[in-house]
Amino acid sequence: MKSLRMIAGTAGVALMGVGAFLLMGVRDLADVLVWLGGAVVLHDVVIAPAVLLVGLLLVRGAARGPVRGALLVAGALTTVALPVLLRPGKTANSSVLPLDYPRNWLIALVAVATVTALWLAVRGIGRGRRRPGG
Repeated sequence: MKSLRMIAGTAGVALMGVGAFLLMGVRDLADVLVWLGGAVVLHDVVIAPAVLLVGLLLVRGAARGPVRGALLVAGALTTVALPVLLRPGKTANSSVLPLDYPRNWLIALVAVATVTALWLAVRGIGRGRRRPGG
């Protein structure tokens, strides 16, 4: 398990390096930094407290961790998709937003919920199984 964490950590650091490299080519870096700062504030002030509260109020036992994780992923997906979801109407140039972003966002949320439900089912949490002799 420790090696898996090392691989995930290494991949995360590598992806942060790619992101930093891509930021060097941005013309108006101040706007990007304001947007990134806003995303951090949105996460820390809205998403994380909401996830913790929902997890505390609605979920009990060992399912709480996976459900909170799924809610965090759903919140992050929503944060990233929010500018496109709130964009009013069609754009003048159809190549600017060529995909059905609201539909794809919903598909991603359903995928997160499905993976979480499967995770809980595999672990036996949903059925309330207990260890023998425990």
